[in-house]
Amino acid sequence: MPPLKKLLILKLGDTLPDLAARRGDFEDWFIAGLGLDSDQLAVFDPRTGADFPPLERVAGLLLTGSHSMVTEHLDWSERAARWTKTAVEAGIPTLGVCYGHQLLAHAFGGEVGPNPNGTQEGTTTIQLTPEGRADLLLGSLGVDRFEAQVSHTQSALELPPGAIRLAFDGWDANQAFRMGENAWGVQFHPEMDADIARAYINAERAELLEQGQNPEQILADVNETPVAARVLRRFAEIVFG
Repeated sequence: MPPLKKLLILKLGDTLPDLAARRGDFEDWFIAGLGLDSDQLAVFDPRTGADFPPLERVAGLLLTGSHSMVTEHLDWSERAARWTKTAVEAGIPTLGVCYGHQLLAHAFGGEVGPNPNGTQEGTTTIQLTPEGRADLLLGSLGVDRFEAQVSHTQSALELPPGAIRLAFDGWDANQAFRMGENAWGVQFHPEMDADIARAYINAERAELLEQGQNPEQILADVNETPVAARVLRRFAEIVFG
């Protein structure tokens, strides 16, 4: 009997140490949100330098966030970008989140760089485009707009050739996009809840103040984001039918 194909979580970074001790790391948040059995999931960290798993073992691919920057062009990140592009072109359903969203854009020729508005933290309102409302992943949410957690300094400033823009907010023109029919990038964080969002706001307090932002107001505006969280379950349904 051939080995079971799994949804592979590509672990591209680690969360804040204090937060990890209390809530687990990035991959734990995704595993909880996907709602899959443990035998349907695997985690691979390309920063170890190990060879990527064979594509025939991969049912779906999920790229996490990171405290690194895509524009650093770190060796492990560039390797991950090339491998991800190969996986997408092989038809493997793929979802990139935050750093993963930017890495997907970079892999297909988009432009990633510092967001001209500065660091975005807290809860924002995501607006779907007409294409987003008809999209297999985001259209299934059944709403035109929804709240989501965000935490990023860089963005996909220019989408790759042929990409379909799916969502935006007042801060970021490209909050979500799709490549072809099977690969999505979302700048927002469906895996984060209000507690995690507040931890990041507090961690970035000095940076936010330097940029003229108001951390206390951002904290006060944080809400739970159950609609955004449904993106992960929907992606799991797409992967496993």
